Formats: sequence, C-alpha cells, structure tokens
Amino acid sequence: MPDNNFPKLHNATWPGIVGKGPDSEPPIDFDTMLKLTATADVGGVKFDGVDLGLLDPHVNIDLTDDGIKKLADKVTNLNLSIGSLVAPIWGGPAMGSKEERKQFVEMVRKACHIGKVLRDIGARPHGIVRIDSASSPQQWAADPANNTKLIAQTFREACDVAADYGEKLAAEGEICWGGMHSWKHMVETLEAVDRKNIGFQADMSHTLLYLLGYNSPQDRILPENFDWSDRATLTDALKKVTKALRPWTIDFHVAQNDGTVHGTGSHDKTGRHCLATDPNGKLDIATDAGHWLRDENGNLTKAFKHVCWDGCMFSNDVMTKQQTWNDILATMIKVREKHGWYEAV
Repeated sequence: MPDNNFPKLHNATWPGIVGKGPDSEPPIDFDTMLKLTATADVGGVKFDGVDLGLLDPHVNIDLTDDGIKKLADKVTNLNLSIGSLVAPIWGGPAMGSKEERKQFVEMVRKACHIGKVLRDIGARPHGIVRIDSASSPQQWAADPANNTKLIAQTFREACDVAADYGEKLAAEGEICWGGMHSWKHMVETLEAVDRKNIGFQADMSHTLLYLLGYNSPQDRILPENFDWSDRATLTDALKKVTKALRPWTIDFHVAQNDGTVHGTGSHDKTGRHCLATDPNGKLDIATDAGHWLRDENGNLTKAFKHVCWDGCMFSNDVMTKQQTWNDILATMIKVREKHGWYEAV
C-alpha cells in the first residue's frame, strides 16, 4: 500500500508578521519564511505548500495580476504550492458601521480575486479564504443579538462576493474575535450566515481554549482547575467541541497549546501557540487531530485537501532556526500517517 500523500502538508507564512511590530520584534520577511519552509526535510519528506497571509509587508492585497503571477512563480519555484489565504479585513469590523462593513467585504473581494488568479494559473490547487469578525468579544457583548446579526449580514455579503470567484470562506475559531469567541457562539454565527460557501477554520491551539471558557465562561466544558493529566475528561471535552464544529470545518491548522492565553505586538490575547516539541503542550497532536479529521465513527472526512501548521508569536530567534521547522514538519508527518490517505496523482 503506498504511503499517504494526503492531506498535503503546508506551513503558514503569517507567523512572520502576526505578533510582530513596533512594540515587539520586527517582522520576518516573506523570502525567509519561504526558504525555511522549503528547506525543511524529514527523511526526504518536505512541506508541500504554504498558506499565505495577504498582509503587508509580505503580500500587498492590491497586487496586479502580473504581481500575482510573480508571487506564484516565487513560491512554485521552491516546489511549494499555495493553499489557503488570509483576507486582511481588520480595518473594517464585521459589526461596524455601513462603511466599515463595506470595507470588510471589499477586502474579501480582493483576496478572492488573488485566489482565483492563483487557481487559474495552477499554483493553488485547493484552499479557502480565511476571515474573522475583526471585532472584540467586549464590543460584541454590548449587544449580542444585534451584533451577531450584523456579523452574519456582513459575512453573507462577503460569501456572495466570494461565490462570484468560486471561493469558500472559513471563519476562524479564536477567542479574541467577537461572535466567534466560544464554540457555541461560533456555531450560532455560522448558522445565522446561511450560505453554502462558508465554513469553519479549526486551529488546534485556539479550539483548546474553547474548552476553558475564556471570554465566555458559561460555555466552559472542562472543570475549573482542571487536571491536565486526566486524558479521558480532556478527550470527552474535545469530542463535544468537534461534534459541534466538525460539520462546518473546511480548513484545519495543526498546532499546540499549553492551556494559557498569550499575545505579543499588536495582536490581542489569544491561544498560546507552542512549539511542536513543547513539554508543556496539553495536546497529543497526532491523536487529537483525529477528532477533526475523522467523524464520530472514526471514518476520515476528507473535508479538506491540506492541513497547515500555525505557530504565531514565537520569538524570531526560534523561528529562524531550521530545526524548528524540521520538528514541526515531523509532527505534521505523524498527523498524516495517522489520519491521511492516498490518492493517485
């Protein structure tokens, strides 16, 4: 039986930007992130691609079509494909003013245009466009019902634009985004959007925080002062969250978390991404990824063609070591060995 060749293994470029800035460390340039990804090697197995944040200083959202093709050449010349894209929607909150919400939708349109051009030239075989509410839980809590309606309305408009480009949108489940800051609110928001081309982006680091009820204590699943050595209780909690959100999941980030919140630079407090080898990590990455990659009967969902490592807010010293990315790739390979499949190409 041939070795699994799906899901494809991607690295994210935006950790070179997110959490960096004037009050933190300088960004790591795009070329360096690509080189570290392309150079990673574990027994001859390499990353298959990258997911891109369409964010300055890495990628200008206003690229011309020629610029998009040059971007594709830069990536594919390193034997990497392009997968999911992050739309830079933070200047226009999804529950903001009419003009702000219009700006949100326009950023999604620009991201979808880039995505379509990359698809058309064969550089992007699969992937989604990632969004969030660009609003805080505190802002959302001022008027939960109406704010959820506003977010859903903005997401609907964005979905309709994305459909014109043949794209799907994935809303990121992260505790720092209003209306998406708990697993229950995330489901409510997705249901309210009511569009076929929207889904959920699960990140193992962020969804672990859903179990602890940060920013939404009433939705906590694990008990206070939880003993992390109690794997049975943790597994039950993971099953509860994945049962609710797996049917929506169309994009997936492999990650580790130590059960705490963290933030650096201009990025709000969110789940602390940990290195794949961090001894304080609370997840058994390869095993726990299976809650998202398999259904309740243990069958592979094959709901997405690639998985991506997301490790934001590591220090530049850590991120520029090649061994860091070799260790991450080794973990990704374990996920594919345990929950992957083979397709003839």
